[in-house]
Amino acid sequence: MQTSNMLAGKVALVTGAGGGIGREIAVAMATAGADILINDIGVSLTGEGGSGSPAEQTKQIIEQRGGRAAISTESVSEWASAKRSVEAALDAFGRIDIVVNNAGILRDVIFHKMSPEDWLAVINVHLNGSFFISRAAAEHFRKQESGSYVHMTSTSGLVGNFGQANYSAAKLGITALSKSIALDMARYNVRSNCIAPFAWSRMTSSIPADTPEQKAQAAADDAGQERAAGGLSRLRCGVACVGAGLRRPHERDFPDEPEPADPFRPPVRGLDAGPDRRARHAGAEGLAAAARPQPRRVFLGPGLSRASQPPTRNRKQRGRHQLRRKLRCVSPAVPI
Repeated sequence: MQTSNMLAGKVALVTGAGGGIGREIAVAMATAGADILINDIGVSLTGEGGSGSPAEQTKQIIEQRGGRAAISTESVSEWASAKRSVEAALDAFGRIDIVVNNAGILRDVIFHKMSPEDWLAVINVHLNGSFFISRAAAEHFRKQESGSYVHMTSTSGLVGNFGQANYSAAKLGITALSKSIALDMARYNVRSNCIAPFAWSRMTSSIPADTPEQKAQAAADDAGQERAAGGLSRLRCGVACVGAGLRRPHERDFPDEPEPADPFRPPVRGLDAGPDRRARHAGAEGLAAAARPQPRRVFLGPGLSRASQPPTRNRKQRGRHQLRRKLRCVSPAVPI
């Protein structure tokens, strides 16, 4: 898909853009013409430590490809620092148009062993961080009457996952947050959408799987999430494109993916009854059957009908057939 200059003149703030999915989002938006504010504090997977190197590497990649980027090393888990990240985008580029809430950490542990600290650490970064950054940008979106939020949720939040009660709860909360933001900010032409990606990265390496039972459960969860992600991939791409101001995907973008069934679309009665519909799935035999003339029902009056053969090609016989039909419609009791 051609994305060149589709986001020209836009400014995007991407949290957690020092690596993984966040870096790819930042680079892709920069390639599409947007100026990027990279927010990343360079902590470990569990939220410990800190380094400016990941953000610097992302900035270098963007600039090597001809884009513009600035860095903010403020944490998203606190209100004051989240506001400073938004202000950094304004100071660097003069405006803000897109917010991508991608930052996150993991404290994976079985629920009955999960400490309150593990719970709060994950909730603060994922759910509270998404609120803080979104809320800090909301005033600017409202004043300029435009803007777009893209929130990263997860299949763990949609279907649950082993050893990730804190992460799953935060991610499902982000989904509800996004829906509410969309309702509240629609009057100001502000959009809010979610993406539920499925990808192997350092974020998946911490899921506990020590015993054979846990490993089997983790494998089953991975398979289930992959199936769920595959079924929603077209929807997720559409949300991503619309949320970032890009076009919706078309069929040619998914040549090998079947069209998913729409659970909200009522079935069309009689759709599979016709010979043409059956011929699509019956091969040569079905095509031959569809080519043969088919009997049809002739209306004889209220509650009366009978099967008749299709009219012959002989003009005289066809005229008689049409005359009989007219007489039957006028008076079903008329003998012929």
